[in-house]
Amino acid sequence: MTPGDADGPAIRLVRASIGYGDVPVVQGVDLHVARGEAVAVLGSNGSGKTTLVRGVLGLAAVLGGHVEVLGRPVGDRRVRGRVGYVPQRHTVSGAVPATVREVVSVGRLARLGVLRRPGAADRAAVTEAVAAVGLADRLTEPVAALSGGQQRRVLVARALAAEPELLVMDEPTAGVDAASQDALAEVLAAVAATGTTLVVVTHELGALAGVLTRGVVADHGCIAYDGPLAGAGAVVTGLGGGHHHADRHGPTGGLAPPAPGLRGGGR
Repeated sequence: MTPGDADGPAIRLVRASIGYGDVPVVQGVDLHVARGEAVAVLGSNGSGKTTLVRGVLGLAAVLGGHVEVLGRPVGDRRVRGRVGYVPQRHTVSGAVPATVREVVSVGRLARLGVLRRPGAADRAAVTEAVAAVGLADRLTEPVAALSGGQQRRVLVARALAAEPELLVMDEPTAGVDAASQDALAEVLAAVAATGTTLVVVTHELGALAGVLTRGVVADHGCIAYDGPLAGAGAVVTGLGGGHHHADRHGPTGGLAPPAPGLRGGGR
């Protein structure tokens, strides 16, 4: 941990506008996530929830305001190895065969840097991450041989291998069965118990409702609710669920203006 950045929040957005190119999708948002919190970011397709988190990860442009992660400006190289990310996709199989160990080992690269070769501590971190997601007996198997739910857990292990202080997940339960969702919930509960900050983007909580404690509801690029998770569901239902898709791949169809009465503020 870098001296001087241990006391601030895990995530801090001040009047932040985030988007693609020069077009904002999220506008004027204030948001603080404290160290060790377990937060659900909720909202319909196109609400801005994914863009909000992509801005925190440095994957979408910060067009205005301020975004800080683990006490440093977003994109700071000193933070890169301290943030784990599980992207929004269902599987990790591809054209090139790879074992579970090989895929999860990629998670150590940010910690290693360019010159250092993996050592005993890196190999141990990979083994522990695979065990944490319940796949210790599959370490040497090709990921293509695993079920979709197991492949999602491999992605989680890849993120955990970096021993992150902040773990961000985008729709981790999408497309997997109830048993896999339950297994993931157990993993995340154990991760949260270690003090790791969790931020989970999702349109449905499912099994994760018992792990996450705070809900942030995005709507039309603003924050409509920020508080206890128990109150978030009613807000999502009350918003009615929009169907535009500017949030998924950038502003392809034009973003509707913020709904009347909604602010880009936090609590």
